Amino acid sequence: MLFNSFDFALFFPVVTLLYFLLRANARVYWLLAASLVFYSVYIPAYALILVVVILIDYFAGLLMSSTELKSRRRLYLALSLVANLGILSTFKYFDFASANLAALFHVHPVLLKWTLPIGLSFHTFQSMAYTIEVYKRRYPAERSLPHLALYVMFYPQLVAGPIERPRNLLRQLHEPHFFNTREVRSGLELMFWGLFKKAAIADRLSLISDAVFNHPDTLNGPLVLIGAVAFSFQVYCDFSGYSDMAIGAARVMGIELTPNFRRPYFASGFQDFWRRWHISLSSWFRDYVYLPLGATKAALVVVFLLSGLWHGANWTFLVWGLLHAAFRLAFPRTRSLVFPLTTYAWIFFRASSLGEAWNMTAALAQGWASMRHPLALTPAFGGTWECIYTSLAAGILLAVDWAQERGRLSWTTFSPWQRVVIYNAAILLLYALWAKDSQQFIYFKF
Repeated sequence: MLFNSFDFALFFPVVTLLYFLLRANARVYWLLAASLVFYSVYIPAYALILVVVILIDYFAGLLMSSTELKSRRRLYLALSLVANLGILSTFKYFDFASANLAALFHVHPVLLKWTLPIGLSFHTFQSMAYTIEVYKRRYPAERSLPHLALYVMFYPQLVAGPIERPRNLLRQLHEPHFFNTREVRSGLELMFWGLFKKAAIADRLSLISDAVFNHPDTLNGPLVLIGAVAFSFQVYCDFSGYSDMAIGAARVMGIELTPNFRRPYFASGFQDFWRRWHISLSSWFRDYVYLPLGATKAALVVVFLLSGLWHGANWTFLVWGLLHAAFRLAFPRTRSLVFPLTTYAWIFFRASSLGEAWNMTAALAQGWASMRHPLALTPAFGGTWECIYTSLAAGILLAVDWAQERGRLSWTTFSPWQRVVIYNAAILLLYALWAKDSQQFIYFKF
């Protein structure tokens, strides 16, 4: 179910209203049922994968808590991780491995084409975080199967994060929550801002980036640059927009999720960038891979390779990860290079193949001398007015992010009447800028 859909506009208020009307001990079952409905809208059969993951990790946690022998606990953890990673690898990387082996041995493969379960990487990593924390004795084994199931399946962040830890989300699922006007207002405001970033900015920018990346053989430098910059902001608004809506929806119910984005393009360098971009995944790799490997430069390269692989079975993602490893090692604190180099790396992330990405890189040096007036490019991107609307929406994003980065924008400074005016103006603006064609969230496929 898409956050930017009519279905969710009905689903969210019904689920939230009944959540507050139910007794505290019944809410976990209601949210669990709602999460199953939310996920089953895509491919119902894939809910069985969630059930398998939950049961494996539930019993692994109980077994680890029942013994003081570290070797036994390590065995139960290993079985849990192998099962989780095995499921993830089977669905995510089987086609990739089969195709490359077939090419290596010059045979025509009969491939079993998997349809990737939506959000598989997110809830797999979240479930593994639980077993790792139990193994390390940093969180007690969960005795309630419904609570652990809801921790893995909590609908706001089920398919695209943030990737939660048990000490944050699972702990809160055991606590009582009451209707709080301030939390409800704050959550709805964040949901609206996330919807604006998705529907008015990301979906509009997709028209520009698609026009470029879908025709890689007819490009010159200006077009590649425009397409890459458009995708750079598109993927940011799309993903952070989802995170905002997820965090906002949970906040309405009194549950606080982990922040996942903090204006990454204002970072002071690449070290800072990865403290601001997809924070929940970056911290997951830091705590469970980078630090256990000794926090060395080699460990950093491994982390970025795994981050690329986490995104999917394509050489483009691995190169994207290696590029960011190089940026992180060479320019840890160079503010001026963050946006241009990140935008360049997005070319590999968005391209369908390495050959396409290299061709676009080569095209960057061409066509500048013969470039006409910039407005001559607008027909390729939907026309002049469409480009103006898109620029307006992107300008609003930059203005808000700039003001928030400098601490100059806070809703507490506005009176209730001023908020009413702002809300109505924002709704009208969203209606005017809403993209004609709604797109699925980019990170749903991960």
